[in-house]
Amino acid sequence: MNTWKEYQEQNKERFLNELLDLLRIPSVSAKGEHKADMLKCAEAVKSSLLDAGADKVTIYETEGHPIVYGEKIIDPSKPTVLVYGHYDVQPAEPLELWNSPAFEPTIIDGKIFARGSCDDKGQMYMHVKALEILVKTNTLQNNIKFCIEGEEEIGSPNLGKFVAANKELLKADVVLISDTAMISLDAPSMDVGVRGLSYIEVEVTGPNRDLHSGVYGGAVANPITILAKMIASLHDDNNHITIPGFYDDVVVSTDEERALMAKAPFNEAAYKEELGVKELWGEKGYTTNERTGIRPTIELNGIWGGYTGEGAKTVLPSKAFAKISARLVPNQGSDKITEILINHLQKIAPANVTVKATLHHGGEPYMTPIDSKGYKAASKAIETTFGKSPIPVRGGGSIPICALFEKELGIKIIFMGFGLDSDNLHSPNEKFNIENYYKGIETIPYFHKYFTEMA
Repeated sequence: MNTWKEYQEQNKERFLNELLDLLRIPSVSAKGEHKADMLKCAEAVKSSLLDAGADKVTIYETEGHPIVYGEKIIDPSKPTVLVYGHYDVQPAEPLELWNSPAFEPTIIDGKIFARGSCDDKGQMYMHVKALEILVKTNTLQNNIKFCIEGEEEIGSPNLGKFVAANKELLKADVVLISDTAMISLDAPSMDVGVRGLSYIEVEVTGPNRDLHSGVYGGAVANPITILAKMIASLHDDNNHITIPGFYDDVVVSTDEERALMAKAPFNEAAYKEELGVKELWGEKGYTTNERTGIRPTIELNGIWGGYTGEGAKTVLPSKAFAKISARLVPNQGSDKITEILINHLQKIAPANVTVKATLHHGGEPYMTPIDSKGYKAASKAIETTFGKSPIPVRGGGSIPICALFEKELGIKIIFMGFGLDSDNLHSPNEKFNIENYYKGIETIPYFHKYFTEMA
């Protein structure tokens, strides 16, 4: 609608500056030192929703970081869309790899560089501005609720309790999430599913204290060496995961689905060049897009032990540690995979070390039906503003709350992301194209319009 576009054009600089202010708040949920920043960010989200036209906004305390709930109810009998997002961000470390300060947003070549610019402050804020457009132009035809949490990056440990205790408050007809990516503005796509997650930390202990590597080296097992061998054994020569039972529940994609995925444009040479690698790696028999969408994986997220300070210290360490994550696909369950993974690591450990493993967090894989009203409304909205229908794809990341929302609220989730896989999520120099930010704000109102018409 021209009215929407005119309003956005008149306010686009303010829309951008408001996002930049939000990005300046270091809302890192994983670090206790940022507790005050988390509260500050929750208050900022509340103020933004009220300014956009929400009738009621409440900050709900949890055992961890607060949840911001907002709503604009025009008629309880009208369709209701529940928007989910998160205001917490990943730690910015390693800081020395950033080209500009992580929490001082910097615009270069039309891109906003800052932690949280794409994941998920920038994408979440598109929905706040879409609400403003609909309210200020007096064109809102449905009810909109917001559930913006502060713990997504640490596995949403308290959201489940909140949702279970507030089913009536969160009652809606569909959940709309912009925390995913699309292929490009030229080739728009929509995720029809995201992978689940199992994330553990492993501690391998050898001798009861650090030892002199000259006196004891060659006589006592080095926990770092043992851990490295254990991790290396998790994949065979075809990069197939070797853990017994790991693939038992995997739903194998049909030839039809794989053919549909193959329609997504993919330039392997450009992909490798952008990542700075000479060759790609992955499970034999699957394409790159399939490896990151329809297949489960195990990744080593961090490994340490011994002396890592400046200079040399000839030590045979007592302990070695690793953080390991598994990305899961339907119908793998995170609890089952966690148990399988921990049991396997303990089983393959030699007698000269002991293994302790703890769970950090997990989440279930999720698929959304492409024949649902929500998906059709989102697809039509993207077609309206992009001029072409989006390609359905599988997302490689995880959004732990998806299965929770469907279980507790009985409604489907629609993924309508406007970021790019190349936006350096969870990495130094995270970015979000300003053009994508504006395109999301332009497109989201059409979702509400079409979903209301289809309901």
